[in-house]
Amino acid sequence: MAKIGLLFPGQGAQYVGMGQDLARRYPKARALFAEADAALGFPLSELCFTGPEEELTLTANTQPAILATSIACWEILKDYGVEPAVTAGLSLGEYSAHVSAGTLDFAEAVRLVRKRGEFMESAVPSGQGTMAAVLGLSREEVEEVCRAAAGMGVVEPANYNCPGQIVIAGETAAVTAATELALARGAKKVIPLKVSGPFHSRLLAPAGERLAGELARVSLSDPDLPVVANVTAQYVRDKEEVKDLLVKQVSHPVLWEDSVQRMLADGVDTFIEVGPGRALSGFVKKIDRRARCLQVGDLSSLQNTLAELEGVG
Repeated sequence: MAKIGLLFPGQGAQYVGMGQDLARRYPKARALFAEADAALGFPLSELCFTGPEEELTLTANTQPAILATSIACWEILKDYGVEPAVTAGLSLGEYSAHVSAGTLDFAEAVRLVRKRGEFMESAVPSGQGTMAAVLGLSREEVEEVCRAAAGMGVVEPANYNCPGQIVIAGETAAVTAATELALARGAKKVIPLKVSGPFHSRLLAPAGERLAGELARVSLSDPDLPVVANVTAQYVRDKEEVKDLLVKQVSHPVLWEDSVQRMLADGVDTFIEVGPGRALSGFVKKIDRRARCLQVGDLSSLQNTLAELEGVG
């Protein structure tokens, strides 16, 4: 039997049309999108299915849109009898992971991540903070580059995605300085990210404080299956830990490589990326090329994944 880890995507995975074919084919997916629309008081499903793209890519819209699409994909998979051993999600995806684990109610999660998006977007004035992906340097080298650029302002590692890909975040001048230092140090490439703020850096601490106020009003349950937390790369099994970790997550680095290594060490051999995009599968393959990576984001990928799972079951 395959030992399955579910992986849920974060911001950047969105595209116009996501979830539409699944909602047409599966009443459960349709009902989930309708529940998300009702929770937010506007037609999120229309944004997912038909755009416009510039509206969908606004952080406060993107976050609930990706969560709703991801959970629609998961609920369909679950109905086919897929039983994961563990779950994790990148940044925003950690909320989807908690919904899949039963920690967090779906409608609550949709409302919460919309607020999270608003708080993250407004934490730093527009243009004052940014992010960049550094390719081809080790962790230690990226950390040294950030320390060397600190005279220009805050800059720090934000996402440890996989070997050779680390995202940095901070004040724009400091990120620019770190970019130049990284290239001088031998980075293959540094890619500026199209984001509305320096996510997962300490500059987002005000967003965490506002998020804590929202989370205080939310009722959580103990997870039904282990969730690997972004901030610690350790399993969360207790609802009391969850709120604190989700608050810290917006202003601390995402330990994605460590999270995948944790699952691999515990015998996970099959990863299913649940929701739009394939970025997480790419990261897993760079962490361990022997890992089996499947994806469910639309009808055709669902059918392919079910066929693969039947073959390895």
